[in-house]
Amino acid sequence: MADSGGSSTRMWCSIPERFQLHGAMLVLQVGYAGFHVVSRAALNMGISKLVFPVYRNLLAFLLLVPFAYFLEKKERPAINFNFLLHFFLLALIGFTANQGFYLLGLDNTSPTFASAIQNSVPAITFLMAVVLRIEQVRLNRKDGIGKVAGTIFCVAGASVITLYKGPTIYSPVPPSLNNNNTTIQESLFESLGDAKGKNWTLGCLYLIGHCLSWSGWLVLQAPVLKKYPARLSVTSYTCFFGLIQFLIIALIFERNSQAWIFTSGAEVFTILYGGVVASGIAFAVQIWCIDKGGPVFVAVYQPVQTLIVAIMASLALGEEFYLGGIIGAALIIVGLYLVLWGKNEEKKFARELAATTSTPAEHSGIIRASGHHGKSSLIQPLLPSSTENV
Repeated sequence: MADSGGSSTRMWCSIPERFQLHGAMLVLQVGYAGFHVVSRAALNMGISKLVFPVYRNLLAFLLLVPFAYFLEKKERPAINFNFLLHFFLLALIGFTANQGFYLLGLDNTSPTFASAIQNSVPAITFLMAVVLRIEQVRLNRKDGIGKVAGTIFCVAGASVITLYKGPTIYSPVPPSLNNNNTTIQESLFESLGDAKGKNWTLGCLYLIGHCLSWSGWLVLQAPVLKKYPARLSVTSYTCFFGLIQFLIIALIFERNSQAWIFTSGAEVFTILYGGVVASGIAFAVQIWCIDKGGPVFVAVYQPVQTLIVAIMASLALGEEFYLGGIIGAALIIVGLYLVLWGKNEEKKFARELAATTSTPAEHSGIIRASGHHGKSSLIQPLLPSSTENV
């Protein structure tokens, strides 16, 4: 009975859980990829880089708060000034700096390169964790060598994207002319705005700042979650402070009052997509995937996002592919997999070490028990301590 009940929880509409996980991750990457393109389109249409994150975080906060309040009533500790200070700093790094640098970088580059540089986040996070002594590196083992090599590849890839643009490798072929002697794609570009004439190097530096902020946010979350183990509540508080910070910045630096008013359905769509899909729904799906498949499983799918973004950006925005971006993206993806492979090997080594150290202790326990209780006591230590797997 227990087994059939367990199988029913692992199945939904007769689909095995592992297929549900892969499907959810593909949908998640499509959602994030769409956000890169939608954000680029929003900036091209002239939406303020300060107003956009205010509305996005407002929608995300309104979506997260009900779930955090009702689902984490029992596990949410009492709030105090120390927690509020931690949430404020997490918002400053993970929301304000993270989203601000991203929009500045995206405005000067392209969705494909923004997504490609984001592949360096796992390696940068690992490097920060090593510096803060949260993560250990053992160069006498293959897992340590893999993590260090992966970090080097990611840094090299980000450097290539930043310093070397290179020749155009692919440029979308203009479609046939319409009745007004202009192409359909050109009409679309004009409605979105001109994406050319930007400072590519400065944009890449902004995106590196975005990745550093994102990695710092991930690293600093660990000690906070140990003291306040309610993930949705932590994210809701952080989102609230991020909203307040962006609102203050926008009120000070955004002098055009018309920037707060949307003049087209396309502008409203970009805000709704950013707040509902890229923040609210995507966060819920990612939490479920991490819980069921683990963080390594989720991180492995990150390069898929880059491929989807490249296809979307080429079709929707007519984005060109440059040699430097392709080389840099390839180096970052190789580095990402080396870091993830090293982490996986490290976990395998830890499990093997735990198994080898526990076996002699269990064996000595059985011998001591046999000396006191006779022959029948040899069976007891071999019995399972619970019925979890029954």
